[in-house]
Amino acid sequence: MDIIERIKSQLSSNPVVLYMKGTPEFPQCGFSAAAVRALSAVGASYAHVNIFEEPELREALKQYSNWPTYPQLYVNGELIGGSDIIIEMYNSGELQKLVSGTK
Repeated sequence: MDIIERIKSQLSSNPVVLYMKGTPEFPQCGFSAAAVRALSAVGASYAHVNIFEEPELREALKQYSNWPTYPQLYVNGELIGGSDIIIEMYNSGELQKLVSGTK
């Protein structure tokens, strides 16, 4: 399976996907940690992909999403954004509304 097909498969198999540095249990950057805290605070159920384990995917996802940084949050296959956007949405209550319909 080619890398873009694998990304599409991950996104279609899981309603909420966080591409991040590290894991939810051990985030390896402050931005990924902030995204995990926000998702946990709203009770989101999500899949995660540790981009450090897959350098090929890390580079391909930047081109696929046209978003140069991590973490990247996808809901229903659509890029929501990175840490700043996730935190903004959490603070406004939008994040909870967005993920509540995906459980």
